[in-house]
Amino acid sequence: MKVLITCPPMLGQLAEFLPIFEEAGIEVIAPKVVQILSEEELLELVPTVDGWIIGDDQATERIFRAGKAGKLKAAVKWGIGVDNVDFKACKELGIPIINTPMMFGAEVATIAVSYVLGLARQTYYIDREVRAGNWVKPAGMSLAGHTVALVGFGDIGKATARFLKAFDMHINVYDPFAKRTEEDEEAYRFLNFPEELETADFVVSTCALTPATKHLINAESIQRMKDGVRIVNVSRGPIVDEAALLEGLKSGKVHSAGLDVFETEPLPMDSELRNFDRCIFGTHNGSNTIQGVRRASHQAIRSMFEFLEIGVTA
Repeated sequence: MKVLITCPPMLGQLAEFLPIFEEAGIEVIAPKVVQILSEEELLELVPTVDGWIIGDDQATERIFRAGKAGKLKAAVKWGIGVDNVDFKACKELGIPIINTPMMFGAEVATIAVSYVLGLARQTYYIDREVRAGNWVKPAGMSLAGHTVALVGFGDIGKATARFLKAFDMHINVYDPFAKRTEEDEEAYRFLNFPEELETADFVVSTCALTPATKHLINAESIQRMKDGVRIVNVSRGPIVDEAALLEGLKSGKVHSAGLDVFETEPLPMDSELRNFDRCIFGTHNGSNTIQGVRRASHQAIRSMFEFLEIGVTA
């Protein structure tokens, strides 16, 4: 049997997992992946393997149909987000598939918090200026007493809220499907977006990408925000309308942004976002810690082996 892996974090630690596959008699196909493989590359590879551990690739119906016509028996979406995978097509084609939920709440939340801190104290901007030979001293913002509009209250959102609450920040949560406890009700305010958005000093997105959340942060919602708002997105790029964000940055309505994800990844070299020094950019890398990758990868392998009816323990 063969299993294709196209998830960059898992590929980065692949040496740790290869013995598990070898014990099961499985050959691992591990192409070089920066972010995703193209549809044409996947159309060539997927039909030749029995299993596919998917990263952020656009796993379309066309690819799954090609896989079904070949050897493909099962797939696992590595990580939490599933917006890039056509689960409906898998169901119709009889291809078993699952993701690895509840793996990275704390990991992605710490990235969100690091962006909040970096934007508040402009530490990333100062670092760049010092490296350039300058000695700048911009006035920062204290976190205590300031308000965060937190969009999304799943595993990542709950961890983010908990961490930011430790800085004595006020947390307004926007998530119509939030599962909340009595302690959550006491600690945070739950509102309907965009209710009271104008009170937020930071807007932090940790929600899933759905038709309802695509471009939730847009020209209209940004205009409603407080002047000088700081925006953080650690969920999916299309949550933020980058054209609207650019206009906000140019006008000064938006002070700065911390973006781990973008509408187009990698971020194009001609993106105007690169012109704003106070912004912080990532590489869709929020979940990538040694421990987090290890947890999710073992879960992905376990699920794949169950689908392929392999008795080796991952």
